[in-house]
Amino acid sequence: MGRKIRLTKEFRFEMAHALWKYDGLCKHFHGHSYILRVTVMGEPIEDKKSPKYGMVMDFGLLKQIVHEEVVDRMDHALVLNNDSEHQALLSLPEMGERVILTQYQPTCENMLLEMAERIKPRLPKGVLLHSLRLNETANSFAEWYAEDNK
Repeated sequence: MGRKIRLTKEFRFEMAHALWKYDGLCKHFHGHSYILRVTVMGEPIEDKKSPKYGMVMDFGLLKQIVHEEVVDRMDHALVLNNDSEHQALLSLPEMGERVILTQYQPTCENMLLEMAERIKPRLPKGVLLHSLRLNETANSFAEWYAEDNK
């Protein structure tokens, strides 16, 4: 009988972006209130001497990892494609703004791919990243599943 359990923790952050060369309104600077759901999978620890006995993973550790790799970096940041031609960006860091320049178009989809790559190696042994869901708005989201990316 299987003992796999999935744990999910939800995170919220504010972030702005613009989609370079996009043919719609999202080519302009705009922001979102993102909701990120991170689901990990593993088996509860069976060692009765372990302080984590009965847990797949401590929710506090999952929170720490996701904050360090995603939330603390992206919250209240402006994320743009490094190839974009926004000359005004050159003065933003001097104004104390948080600007992240990426090698990719900062769509919900591409951000999920980066988030998965940042979170996966930080998880404890035996705990796998199962899925990510990133809501960009109340009714628009993208999902990443490990089983789809083998």
